[in-house]
Amino acid sequence: MNSSRHLFFSILFSIVIVFLGAAGYVIIEGWPLMDAVYMTIITLTTVGYGEVHKVSEIGQIYTMILIVLGVGFILYVAGATVQFMVEGRIRTVLGRQRLNKKIKRLREHYIVCGYGRIGRVLCKKLRRSPIGLVVIEKSADLVPVMEEDGVLYIAGDASDESHLIQAEIQHAKGLVAALGSDTENVFLVLTAKQLNPDIYIMARSNLETSKAKLKAAGADTVESPYEMGAARMAQRILSPTVTSFLDLAFAHQRKDIQMEEMPVGQDSELVNVMLKDTGIRQRFNLIIIAIKKQDGAMLFNPSFEAVIESGDTVIAVGEADNLLALQKILRPAGT
Repeated sequence: MNSSRHLFFSILFSIVIVFLGAAGYVIIEGWPLMDAVYMTIITLTTVGYGEVHKVSEIGQIYTMILIVLGVGFILYVAGATVQFMVEGRIRTVLGRQRLNKKIKRLREHYIVCGYGRIGRVLCKKLRRSPIGLVVIEKSADLVPVMEEDGVLYIAGDASDESHLIQAEIQHAKGLVAALGSDTENVFLVLTAKQLNPDIYIMARSNLETSKAKLKAAGADTVESPYEMGAARMAQRILSPTVTSFLDLAFAHQRKDIQMEEMPVGQDSELVNVMLKDTGIRQRFNLIIIAIKKQDGAMLFNPSFEAVIESGDTVIAVGEADNLLALQKILRPAGT
């Protein structure tokens, strides 16, 4: 039996003992209920205030039995209460220590600041991929939600340097500023860039006028959830089939079709090889949608004579297992 149930039943039995004890005084001595309850409680707690009324010989015998049986149990309940409080505190401390140890081991991870509606959905999507993730959220009401979702989290203000350092920002690959206001996000971006100038930052913007400020503060990408939502709705109206295809490609809910981007390492066997000679289509049954070059140029629907180079990013569509197999070839372990 866990400590909470243990405490619950102990308190319940204590109430039963007090009720039975009071009933005994009412029956034996004929006392009013309030006097009987009072006498029972001061007897069980051994406070020694004295008898409420003169007790008969039978009442004295009853009181002795009540002391022998009841006082020990009351002490047992007090011990159960202390145990519950201590164990609860210990569990909280140990749980926090385990989280801190896991966070300290993170490398090349992402920090999501804010676990509101946007942040929670974002984390749910990111956790589908094998990337490290830690959340910073100052609202105490959202702590149980984060624990239920099983995310690594730090309870505190994301713009506080100490919390960003605790989130291992110096080793992080990216940060998402998804706080409630643009002002908070601007300050967060400035603080994050000071701690890690090379970190990639994506910031949430509520107002169009805030985008320039966030960019100036150091955000690499600024997104407005409202604009993106409106554009998605318009796309569903104008091109429903295209939207359905993109849903299949990005939702990761089906194995028969997914879209992934895969960086090309310098030790890949496909470096400096033309697409027609890679055998990607034949070996993995994948379709190459585009190749992003190191200079940012995007080759959509690349020709069969396009050459894969180190530092490129290949965008392909196909089954998840085949995409993973190609990814291992494009970026071998250790590169």
